[in-house]
Amino acid sequence: MNTRRSERALILAPRGRDATIASAMLREAGIVAEACPSLPALVDAFQDGVGLVMITEEVLATADTAPLAMWLARQEEWSDLPFILLTRRGGGLERNPSAARYLGLLGNVTFLERPFHPTTLISLAQAGLRGRRRQYDARGRLEELRESADRYRTLFDSIDAGFCIIEMIFDGDRPVDYRFCEVNPAFVRQTGLDQALGKRMREIAPAHEQHWYDLYGGVARTGEPIRFENPADALGRWYDVYAFRVGEPAAHRVAVLFNDISARRRVEQELRELTASLEQRVEEATGEREVALAQLHEAQKLETLGQLTGGVAHDFNNLLTPITGVLDLLQRRYGKDDDRAERLIGGALESAERARVLVQRLLGFARRQALQTQALDLAGLLDGMRDLIASSVGATVEVRLRVGKDLPAALADPNQLELAILNLCVNARDAMPNGGVLTVAAEPAALGPGDVPQVKPGLYVRLSVIDSGVGMNEAVLSRAIEPFYSTKEVGKGTGLGLSMVHGLASQLGGGFRITSAVGQGTRIDLWLPIASERAADHRTPSEEPAQTVRPLSILLVDDEQLVRTATAEMLRELGHSVVEAGNGADALARLPKQAIDVVVTDYKMPRMDGAELAKRVREIRPELPLLLITGYTGPADEAPDLPRLDKPFRRADLAAAIERLVDPPRNVVYLQSRSKDG
Repeated sequence: MNTRRSERALILAPRGRDATIASAMLREAGIVAEACPSLPALVDAFQDGVGLVMITEEVLATADTAPLAMWLARQEEWSDLPFILLTRRGGGLERNPSAARYLGLLGNVTFLERPFHPTTLISLAQAGLRGRRRQYDARGRLEELRESADRYRTLFDSIDAGFCIIEMIFDGDRPVDYRFCEVNPAFVRQTGLDQALGKRMREIAPAHEQHWYDLYGGVARTGEPIRFENPADALGRWYDVYAFRVGEPAAHRVAVLFNDISARRRVEQELRELTASLEQRVEEATGEREVALAQLHEAQKLETLGQLTGGVAHDFNNLLTPITGVLDLLQRRYGKDDDRAERLIGGALESAERARVLVQRLLGFARRQALQTQALDLAGLLDGMRDLIASSVGATVEVRLRVGKDLPAALADPNQLELAILNLCVNARDAMPNGGVLTVAAEPAALGPGDVPQVKPGLYVRLSVIDSGVGMNEAVLSRAIEPFYSTKEVGKGTGLGLSMVHGLASQLGGGFRITSAVGQGTRIDLWLPIASERAADHRTPSEEPAQTVRPLSILLVDDEQLVRTATAEMLRELGHSVVEAGNGADALARLPKQAIDVVVTDYKMPRMDGAELAKRVREIRPELPLLLITGYTGPADEAPDLPRLDKPFRRADLAAAIERLVDPPRNVVYLQSRSKDG
């Protein structure tokens, strides 16, 4: 190794991985780097030559720095060993009170704040080595200067650092001025003082501050060199200044060597800004992560409730089916002859209907009901609901229907949408205890990206329910669609209305939004997808259907005996003969032995479900009509092409479904329907 011009970088960072990482970065940049285990080992390594030292603030804070200070004090006048000090608090006194002490100890030091960028480290290291090379150059030229005055002049004129020799002028012990004895071209370039040679500073700059005279006067008197960085001047330039006494003490001459470090200071400022920006980005990312975790937690809660709801819906509807069916038969047989029986049975049927609606609301919230969508004339549906809405909200509420012109057909489940609209209207009524105005509006709407969260841009039909009621505060509004959350009195609501509507809109591929303020009413908007087909007719069967179908032989398949018995009794009441089977295998065994006109089968059954049974029946008799009855099939229905009747159902619903099987109307699409009371 060339000890005369060593450019070796010595690294003292015994804690952590700073030494390993920094060594790798410097070597990759072509700089020879060597890690030292301790401060004494570092000082010993100086004897073999050193171009740059990288040291951590922790070492200086804990180790005995006397050997290092002694070596630095004894280095030759040309030498000003460059240091890079790794710190966590930067190099400014406002953030790092120890910075002044480190500057006084190390002299030529650049503060590098952790975490540092590789580019910044390499840039500072290369700048330090460039300065070290200039010191080597200065050393060689100073040696030549001792041999020849001409060579001294060459050195003086050629170095890149600004260099001048000044003679201090004292008034007693007080320095009052100084004269420029020597200046080099770099001095002229960096200061702009092209006629300073031989002149006094007060001639050139009468307002020059006294502390500069005191500073250089102290060097002239004591012989103690000083090192400092002067603040930025009017042009924003920073200088690294090194002053030391030259010649005989009585001559009071001081050599001043300075470099323009404006670029380095800019790098340090950029590093501080980068660090601050990094901290801000970390805080923002942490905040976004916390929000995402909260959303995930809410989604998991909703998914768990949805799974529970879907699991119990089938069994619950199976329980309701025989109850509803038998009550329907009892009311038909005995209600007309016994007013008390009719009242009691009617009350029981009303309770069963409320239970059915509750299950639908739960499934709507959980987005797990099997929607039967069609192209829907929303204007016609709202017009048909006018009287129902008016009677539901009462005489103190004025109902206004506003439907836009040329309203396109919406893609929706008419029954579920009717239930959603009625729920919203009843909620609006409750928000207007002293009466008010209820507006139900429908109009085409175009959504752009991000207009409604989680809704794709495109064309929609917007259905709005607007009331002039009391409105909601921020706390209530933030929880409005939570399941089972309600501001009504106990027994006045389930807290599932808005949850069901929100779930319905999402399952349809549309959007949902609540806008409200205290004292300013509430507006609820539903965005429904536009259908690609024309709107289909939608009708409900009458409570007492006329017998328009000939008596049929029906194979009824259901693993629940109570459900099977009630359904068979309703079919017999309609004039049909019924062959009962408790499972799919039993049904397939009976099919060749009986003259069957229609197969009515449950969906969820052990071993062979309704979809598999339908597939096997079609292999035997492809023309045989099939009707699927189900408590809950869910969104993953494996038999989407089968006509379906949802449990619980009443005699009128069953009659209408059988009629559509054997005598379907032409050019009319029917989906699951129900009677007004069942």
